[in-house]
Formats: sequence, C-alpha cells, structure tokens
Amino acid sequence: MDELGLLRKEIGEARSLFFLGGAGVSTASGIPDFRSPAGLYAIESRYGVSYEEMLSRDYFYDHPQEFYEFFFSSMVYPRAKPNKAHLALADFEKRGHEVHIATQNIDGLHRKAGSSKVYELHGNVYRYYCTRCARRFSYGEIAHEGVPHCPCGGILKPEVTLYGEELPQQALGAALRAVREADVMICGGTSLRVYPAAAIPEYFMGKCKILINKEATPLDPYFDYVFHEDIGKTLEALLS
Repeated sequence: MDELGLLRKEIGEARSLFFLGGAGVSTASGIPDFRSPAGLYAIESRYGVSYEEMLSRDYFYDHPQEFYEFFFSSMVYPRAKPNKAHLALADFEKRGHEVHIATQNIDGLHRKAGSSKVYELHGNVYRYYCTRCARRFSYGEIAHEGVPHCPCGGILKPEVTLYGEELPQQALGAALRAVREADVMICGGTSLRVYPAAAIPEYFMGKCKILINKEATPLDPYFDYVFHEDIGKTLEALLS
C-alpha cells in the first residue's frame, strides 16, 4: 500500500477527526482570501486606508458608513456555494465519522455543506446584533445598503471578529476541547500566521498531523504530512 493509501486508512480508522480551516478553503467558492499575493489585502484600497485596517473594531465605530459599504461589497457572498473541500468533510461525517471543524472563515459554507460540528472562530457574516439593545438579526432581516439600524435606533454590527476584538470564547473553547480529543488533525487553507487561531494545533495530542496549503507556512516542520496542493482535491483523496 502506498503512503496515500496508508494515510487514508489511518484517517478512516480514527475515532475523531479535527479540521482547522482558513480562507484558502473557500477560494474555490469564489470568495477571495486575505494574505496571498492575489488576496484582498494586496488590493489597493478605495478608501484611503488599507482593507485590513477597515476590518478593525475602531474603524467600524468611527466610520460605519464606509465600513458597511466595503463589508457588503467585499465580505458577503450570499450566492457562494460549498466546494469540494466543504463537501468532502461533510460527506466524511455523513458516512459515520466524527468530524469537528474549526473555521476562520465567516461565510457559513461548512454548515451549508452539511457539517454539524462547526466552530466559527471569527463569526459569521449572516448574523448581526444591535450595539444598543443586543437584539439579534439575520442577514435577510436587515438593509444591505447604508448602515443597518435596529428599530430601537442602535447601529447593527456584524457578528464577526474584527481586529481588536477577542475570539468568541464559546467557539474557541469548543475547538480546543475537540482538538485535544482528536486522533487525526488536518489544517487546510491557512497560513497559520493569525493568532490565536494559529495556536490551536499546539493543543493536538493525537497520532497524525496533516497540513494542506498551497504555500509554505511557518509550522510546516510541525506536521507529519505536508501537501502544498489544492485543498479540495487533496481532501477528496484523503477522505474518500
């Protein structure tokens, strides 16, 4: 049996699989990543400040009009559909395997694909709350032009983790429990440079660590297997 066959067998026999995914998981769905040479942060901003700065807590509160103009045009993709990577993980779960997914993405595509144990470390662009009364809204319940407001008059904020904010503790805690209990860990589509999410692999105590990312990461030497290949095709091969 070749190395891929042995690895596929080990994954198939694992009691629990933990997957940590980044922006590269969703690029095949038409959603750009952030830090690659063609990513969002490499594009010259139309607003006089970088797009990275615009995704900060301070910028949201100081410039809500500009924030939402950028957010609705560049961060929300309601027509995006799950791609091979999302579907491979969901199908693996449907075949009876325990799969836990911690995602840095805010697009909701893992749940749309059918995965049930998804920990959204950076939130979700389809959820909003009032900064005055804390009432919650879905994307379909709010205006998508200008600054959305609550009936009480408060400004709505997307339920996403902006720079300067802590990760949602419930999602982070669940992800840490899941990675500690997993037999196999796969990290995919992530540069492993954004903390604290990039520290999650350090809590893995299982048998097999796999990295799938087109570009090298600072943590490549930490993994048992490294694939600098397409994440969708590689996950299909590993989880088939």
